[in-house]
Amino acid sequence: MLGGVLASLGMVAGSFSRTLSQLYLTAGLITGLGMCFSFQSSITVLGLYFIRRRALANALASAGVSLGITLWPLLSLYLLEGLGWRGAFLVFGGVLLHCCVCGAILRPVATNRALETRDVPLLPPKTPVLGCLAVCGRTVQRHLAFDILQHNVRYCVYTLGVTWMIVGFPLPHVFLVPYAMWHGVDEQRAALLISIIGLSNIFLRPMAGLVASQRAFASHRKYLFCLAVLLNGLTNLVCAVSADFRVLVGYCLVYSVSMSCIGALIFQVLMDLVPMHRFPSALGLFTTLEGVAVLISPPLAGFLLDTTNNFSYIFYMSSFFLISAALFMGGSFYSLQKKEQQGRHAKEEGARVEAAPEWGHTLEGKDSPEKQLCPEIMYVTSV
Repeated sequence: MLGGVLASLGMVAGSFSRTLSQLYLTAGLITGLGMCFSFQSSITVLGLYFIRRRALANALASAGVSLGITLWPLLSLYLLEGLGWRGAFLVFGGVLLHCCVCGAILRPVATNRALETRDVPLLPPKTPVLGCLAVCGRTVQRHLAFDILQHNVRYCVYTLGVTWMIVGFPLPHVFLVPYAMWHGVDEQRAALLISIIGLSNIFLRPMAGLVASQRAFASHRKYLFCLAVLLNGLTNLVCAVSADFRVLVGYCLVYSVSMSCIGALIFQVLMDLVPMHRFPSALGLFTTLEGVAVLISPPLAGFLLDTTNNFSYIFYMSSFFLISAALFMGGSFYSLQKKEQQGRHAKEEGARVEAAPEWGHTLEGKDSPEKQLCPEIMYVTSV
């Protein structure tokens, strides 16, 4: 609810801005901070509400993003023509204020954890008191999930891979409409391309979540995500070949398939890799690094466009980051899985060898007072 207030306040204040720096502060910083509050809390509480059908729940929730992608370009174009950008910002502020209503619907989740006692035992006299700097360092390390990043290798691989992927992932959304208009496509038809992507995702994301929630795919969701990222990168190569409107429509439809899988699985895979009681911290660091990548990506692509004056290089750039991220994550997950399997087999073999002498039983012969090991057991042990 606080996020809705901040996001709305930033857009309304942005409508009165007179300089670009004021827009950075209002529509950029204040609205962005409000969206972070709303987004982080909704994703976290969604993971607490659902366990068995969590993948499907994530997909259904992310379908709202697809609805926004469908309606937002058309609404923005209509408001810009009728009210100007200041009036459009005021309307956007009213729309974002509805996040308060969504926040009011959320309810706390009952947990089975026992209530912690408030009596804290005093430290022993010889225990050194931590300095303020050390306490702050430990607090930051825990709440920003740096300890998870250090000890959870899969989380480290996934966070780095997704951060690298995000450098290329948003570029088609930013440059598809200018790319189409640069090749002579009408402005309204060009804006329709983004709406096609959003409309397709409304139906495809629940289907992707339904498939990912099946028990057969539960342990392979990270590989499905890598496959979707790889397909997304390969699709962008097709877009760079032709700018005909019919080709771009086909590109949007194929692109929507991989995008829907990415949107349905990106946070579900994170929930699979991190315990739920540490998920809010892990999500915070995860989205922070994503934000850095999103901040870098469009200016970098814009510099490339200014240098080459060719939109195709932007899609090549997007494909490079997506394909390399998919190969990095998929290869790392596979090697870690193989390494764990080899370690598990080694432990089992070691336990078998340690337990082997206990299987033997002694037979006391009638003619000899000595106890001898049963030949059959000796044979099994040697094998």
